[in-house]
Amino acid sequence: MQPEQIRTVFMGTPAFALATLEGLIAAGCNLVGVYTQPDRPKGRGKKLAPPPVKELAQQHGIPVFQPQKLRAPEAVEQFKALQPELIVVVAYGQILPKAVLDIPGHGCINVHASLLPKYRGAAPINQAIVDGESETGITTMLMDVGLDTGDMLVKLSLAIGANETAGQLHDRLALLGREAMEETLKRLCAGELVAEKQDDALSTYAPMMKKEDGLIDWSQPAAAIHNLVRGLDPWPGAYTHLAGDVLKIADTSVDETLSGAPGRVLSAAADGVRVACGEGALVVGQLQLPGKKRLAAADFLRGRDLPVGTRMES
Repeated sequence: MQPEQIRTVFMGTPAFALATLEGLIAAGCNLVGVYTQPDRPKGRGKKLAPPPVKELAQQHGIPVFQPQKLRAPEAVEQFKALQPELIVVVAYGQILPKAVLDIPGHGCINVHASLLPKYRGAAPINQAIVDGESETGITTMLMDVGLDTGDMLVKLSLAIGANETAGQLHDRLALLGREAMEETLKRLCAGELVAEKQDDALSTYAPMMKKEDGLIDWSQPAAAIHNLVRGLDPWPGAYTHLAGDVLKIADTSVDETLSGAPGRVLSAAADGVRVACGEGALVVGQLQLPGKKRLAAADFLRGRDLPVGTRMES
């Protein structure tokens, strides 16, 4: 069996899904449709903007479908009319109802950004960094009605850099997702695809991040705060309070040799602002006040002095 013989529907929305869709196109898949979220208002002008996946599909002349609710009976009927034999899902943004999951003979294959059963859920990239993991990866899996509970197909892993942010890891995992799906498709076509059940006892959950998750508790060890900062960069961002203002911080590192009252500035120089934590100190390389740009420490300090002893508040 060849990829061009399989009637395939791709379902995805954000930039993370692009590499996998590009891989399916390059493999010669018979893509009979692409499903993505409806266009959303974007930017200051709030103009409707198409999702990245829609733009890519249109460039290649693939029919695009954007139902408000996939579970609506008319949306399910429209889906059935495409007669897909395989569905590939990458960060689509809607739950697939059983009526859709049951349609394709080769099943629905999801590309998930973790080494399942760890980090099921919406924010596996962020959570892995926040938790201080040194390794993560991609798992392709057969979807079922549970949340990332289906049988695993292909797993590829990569190391997480000690200072790597969620944004940087996102881009590397997107490319790894393409690789994992290409391998999955190859095995499917060769009749060599083997599914492995997940051990639910080993599962962990990575819920969608919220803005308030970024509030820094300075009584925590510097290493834990460093992981929080990079795990929430670029969104939703880690923050503290400075004289009543919300102060976002980024580009951090850890200095275990320093100590002091948690939340107090120990020094402020061009190479970073050092803030005492429960253990060690956090070196802050970039800071951002409301309505302002994110600035390197040297530039920030030209406009705002941070004397030793200044208090950062949770």
